[in-house]
Amino acid sequence: MRLDHLTSWDADWAGLRVVVTGLGLSGFSAADTLIELGARVVVVDGRDSEENRQRADTLRIVGAADVLLGPEHQGRLPDVDGQPAQLVVTSPGWNPRQPLLAAAYDAGLEVWSDVELAWRVREREGRTPAEWLVLTGTNGKTTTVGMAESMLQAAGLRALAVGNVGTPVLDAIRDPEGYDVLVLELSSFQLHYTHTMSPLASVVLNIAEDHVDWHGSFEEYQAAKARIYERTRVAAVFNAEAPETVRMVENADVVEGCRAIGFTTDVPAVSMLGLVDGLVVDRAYIPERRESATELASLEDFGELAARHNVANALAAAALVRAYGVAAEAVRDGIRNYEPGAHRIQAVARRDDILWINDSKATNPHAASASLSAFRSVVWIAGGLSKGVDYAELVAENADRLRGVVLIGADTAPLRRALAEHAPDVPVFDAAVGDTGTDAATDGSAVMHEAVRLAAGHAVPGDTVLMAPAAASMDQFASYAQRGHAFIEAVRVLMEDTPTES
Repeated sequence: MRLDHLTSWDADWAGLRVVVTGLGLSGFSAADTLIELGARVVVVDGRDSEENRQRADTLRIVGAADVLLGPEHQGRLPDVDGQPAQLVVTSPGWNPRQPLLAAAYDAGLEVWSDVELAWRVREREGRTPAEWLVLTGTNGKTTTVGMAESMLQAAGLRALAVGNVGTPVLDAIRDPEGYDVLVLELSSFQLHYTHTMSPLASVVLNIAEDHVDWHGSFEEYQAAKARIYERTRVAAVFNAEAPETVRMVENADVVEGCRAIGFTTDVPAVSMLGLVDGLVVDRAYIPERRESATELASLEDFGELAARHNVANALAAAALVRAYGVAAEAVRDGIRNYEPGAHRIQAVARRDDILWINDSKATNPHAASASLSAFRSVVWIAGGLSKGVDYAELVAENADRLRGVVLIGADTAPLRRALAEHAPDVPVFDAAVGDTGTDAATDGSAVMHEAVRLAAGHAVPGDTVLMAPAAASMDQFASYAQRGHAFIEAVRVLMEDTPTES
């Protein structure tokens, strides 16, 4: 009953006994926030690393926190100050079947994400809380939140992209200056543990098989994504080219008066945003939408980012910010000003008419397919932690553009089987270099140097060497960013060591 009343920063959080699982960015931010609120906190993390020990020391200094590091602490629900916990706030990497969380559910405890905690403390006496625009999807999330942030800032608003994009939402909530709008990139993991969020606008960009190992099934993964629409107040935005997202909106329990707004890279129907003769147009947020449309931007405003999937991301971002009331000119300026982040179809080098592209962010088949479809002739570097997905459709759809494939990853069997069945004539090379193991601390640099060497040996003028792994990185790298940096460094070394053809 006490938790029902914890709906603002100024509520009575003092003495609440909370277990926080995970000491990464979101876990540390949640623990730090709870300590500031006056709660009693125990943090559990299975990794007893130097980085975690430093974070633990910081938490112990700032307030009432006990930190338990090491795998032996993950199997049970600890007491807090000698008494049973009253709440668990979990990091997204922890799935509900993990023993500590299973014990929490068995004890009848609520399990929150850091997003749920942030929603509950966003209101604070003397401040106007930021509006929330929220999005999820299998691919394109980071690009879309970045574009939405750029559009909002072009409108003169104090806005920030937060959540799974890197900046924890609780850090933004506690910013002393505050924000007008927060754009949240939310993973299916975070949504699974989020229960009361009521955003101004929400969108599922797309849906494809991913994270089956975490959720247990593709159906459960879809159900977690669909939670983003619950309690949306102004606009539930769907992808007209992804029927699953249409059904999610149709089945969502939104606030009365919320509108269903679509986006499409084709000509838009009423209450949609889309493309007409190379123009991004709005037929949703204007009074005369039945007879006409308002121009928001042109494809020329995208510059080198005019690929179809980037235009779709911009349409989704525009649908979110237009729900807030952003003017058409700011949408255009936001597209022009947007600069994509690293590791997302990032050009690394071009020499001897061979283009080298880093798309380490392509951590699943759907994202990798978007990358592959952008190039005509590809030497593809791929593989990693597959997360239980199937590669057959990805390979079949792109077989005709593959000149060769270089496999990385500790277990190449799933991708190798798909290639043998659907692209049997494409040469396949293995970049294995000794025993890499499955330790996420492995830097993978030797594997990537070998992969780049093999790709360079097979590529010919006119080819693109594309590192779009279609898999997670944690079998050989600490993160997709480290994997991307390893590729960039390996290409740099190759360019230095190999003379240019005359």
